[in-house]
Amino acid sequence: MNVSVGTIFSIFRRDASNTANPASDVLQPGRRQVAAGYVLYGSSTMLVYSTGFGVHGFTLDLSIGAFVLSHPNLQMPTRGNLYSVNEANSASFPAACRRYLDWLRSGQADAVYSSRYIGSLVADFHRTMLKGGVFLYPPTERYRDGKLRLLYEANPIAFLAEQAGGNATDGRRRILEIEPDALHQRTPLYVGSRFEMEKLVQFLAE
Repeated sequence: MNVSVGTIFSIFRRDASNTANPASDVLQPGRRQVAAGYVLYGSSTMLVYSTGFGVHGFTLDLSIGAFVLSHPNLQMPTRGNLYSVNEANSASFPAACRRYLDWLRSGQADAVYSSRYIGSLVADFHRTMLKGGVFLYPPTERYRDGKLRLLYEANPIAFLAEQAGGNATDGRRRILEIEPDALHQRTPLYVGSRFEMEKLVQFLAE
């Protein structure tokens, strides 16, 4: 199908003195990440990462076999005109999410929003990072706790979003503040530009 896919990574500091419970080195809230990023494989190969001092993107130059800095100090636009969500599941989204999607489509925000959804988290987030807007993966009747994994999907994506000037939440709290209790813990994820995210939070609070 030639769809862009990616690899996501997250790095924490290890407590070398911790021999009793090594799992606690992994089960840390996202705010303690020291680095996070992804590699996007598509028409070009890109490495996008942050060590907590902004976000930088490198593109693989096949002629020299090395990654070249192509997107220094990436900043997510404060507002976009795209939203990304699997609307096939919208009937089982929380009511607040359905109202928010109606608002995006209504033109009330003095903007005409278009829907873009690939179904590849890295590709969908990469587009949101570059063009702004919002990516939503709400809970559904089938996945009441959300479907994406907190530790190795939501946390690194949220870290990058915040470093680029955006926001990320599970609908109730900042993603990076969630205290994990399981390696494969799932979470809803809403991430994007400040304008769309602030409006989303208003809908979720109603």
